[in-house]
Amino acid sequence: MQDFIFYLKLGWEHIISLDALDHQLFILALIAVYSYNDFKKILILVTAFTIGHSITLALSSLNVLRVPGNWVEFLIPLTIVITSLDNILMKNNQKTLMRMNYYLAMIFGLIHGMGFANTARMMLAKEQSIFVPLLGFNIGLELGQIALVVAILILLFILLKIFRVNRKDWILFVSSGVFALALKMTLERLPF
Repeated sequence: MQDFIFYLKLGWEHIISLDALDHQLFILALIAVYSYNDFKKILILVTAFTIGHSITLALSSLNVLRVPGNWVEFLIPLTIVITSLDNILMKNNQKTLMRMNYYLAMIFGLIHGMGFANTARMMLAKEQSIFVPLLGFNIGLELGQIALVVAILILLFILLKIFRVNRKDWILFVSSGVFALALKMTLERLPF
């Protein structure tokens, strides 16, 4: 049980810590087109990301899949650039964008899962089974994402209902800000 709790905390911190800006920006860009009324859709979306993340984390931890770290560190912010740019370019066709986001979340989750793989490989090397550590980590990851989503939705509710911010302006503002930050990260991490 102690191992499970340890990995649960590790998954939580993987999303909530100050070092997790890339994950936080991705979640923000991913849910920017939704509103607080879409909470169930958002949970499914975030879970799709966790599933993709879990698959490559498990494959990487088992040494089935290996991608050079410099490429993974480049691809992670690139997924954020693509997601936020998608929000900006498709802002008038939100229903299509929302459907695409489920696929983007899972596919990009596959890339993000490789980002923690080297650390996970070292930590899991001494474990008899990876099931409990991966389960704990992924539940912690999901709980951290849900906490982040709730915080974003509370902020969105305050902005839309109290300050009367236009929803399209919110999407454009958030997506543009995330795009700029992620583009900077991407260019700094060019692997060649």
